[in-house]
Amino acid sequence: MAKPLLPPAEYYARLPHHLVGAGVVLRDGDGRVLLVQPTYRSDTWEIPGGALEHGEYPWEAAVREAREEIGLTLRSGRLLAVDVLPAQSDGQPPLVNLVFDGGVLTPAKAAAVRPCDEELSAVAWSTPQERTARLAPHMARRIDACLQAAETGQTAYLQYGYPPEDGDG
Repeated sequence: MAKPLLPPAEYYARLPHHLVGAGVVLRDGDGRVLLVQPTYRSDTWEIPGGALEHGEYPWEAAVREAREEIGLTLRSGRLLAVDVLPAQSDGQPPLVNLVFDGGVLTPAKAAAVRPCDEELSAVAWSTPQERTARLAPHMARRIDACLQAAETGQTAYLQYGYPPEDGDG
């Protein structure tokens, strides 16, 4: 005898739950990357971005977050990387991050970037060495992969900041 079909809501409730985040990599004319310092974390800086709201597409979330956090209105950007993080011991569910190319800002626009949201305490245009010091290791690997993707026209698939063939992700 076949099992009865589950109502859709019950079926979906049984599936794993993942968070989805979207962010943008913004560069200045000197090749530095914009990092933002969140007020809700003391362990790392981040790129502009955040979690998708219900019914929101990833690019829409990235645009909304950039506007809310740093006051920039972005044009359509290419997907640079997808980075999947496992569940964390603090209770955070698995996270799928989509990172888009925010482009290279003119000197005037780059100089005008400021935190526009109470979630941020600072912004910093960061060299590779500064990124390494400010970012969690998996986030530094993600940004490096995004910069390589921007140069090559490829899109990176990452697991905790590593390409799967590295075996460390």
